[in-house]
Amino acid sequence: MTQYEIRHCAHCGTSLAWITQVEDGGDKARLRCPACGWTHWNNPTPVLAAIVEVNGQVLLARNAAWPEKMFALITGFMEAGESPVDGIAREVKEETNLDVQSSTLVGVYEFLRMNQVIIAYHVTATGQVRLSPELVDYRMYDLEKLKCWPAGTGYALADWLRTRGYEPVFFTEQENAERRRGLGLPPKD
Repeated sequence: MTQYEIRHCAHCGTSLAWITQVEDGGDKARLRCPACGWTHWNNPTPVLAAIVEVNGQVLLARNAAWPEKMFALITGFMEAGESPVDGIAREVKEETNLDVQSSTLVGVYEFLRMNQVIIAYHVTATGQVRLSPELVDYRMYDLEKLKCWPAGTGYALADWLRTRGYEPVFFTEQENAERRRGLGLPPKD
C-alpha cells in the first residue's frame, strides 16, 4: 500500500515545514505552513469494523489486494455526516450486500501503523452475500473455529468471542506470517 504524506498547505499551497510552537502540552513540532500558519494535525482516521454474524456464523472476507490465506473483518472509513452505527451498516451493505439487523459496540482499538482508530461492532445481518469488487472471497466460520490475529481487528474479534463464552485462539507467529505472506509489510502488525 502506498503511504502519502502531506507536503503543502491545504489553504495556500506553500510547502510545509516542521515548526515548533507552544501548545497546551508545551512545545510541539508539527508540519505547519510558514506563510499562513495552518497546522497539519495528523489526527488518526476513524475506521469502522464489523464482526458480521449470519445465522450463527461469522463472515470473514478477503480483500482483492491481500494474499490468498488472509481473511478478516469487514472494515471501512466513516463518511462525513454519518454516525458510526449508520456507517457500519452502510459498509456491510456495500461490501457484502447483507442487511444489518442489529449492531453492538465491541470496542475501540488502536492501529498505530496506519494512524487509525478502529471502532468495532458486532452486527447480525441477513440476506444473500454478494461481494463488492474490493473483496474477492469470503468464508463463514463457526465461532469455535475462528482464529484471531495480533492486530486491532483481531483483538476486537477476541474480545467479542469472550463475550460469547469462547476463549480466543490466536494465530501463532508462524501462522500469522504465513497468512500475511505477500502483503509487503513488516512481520508485526
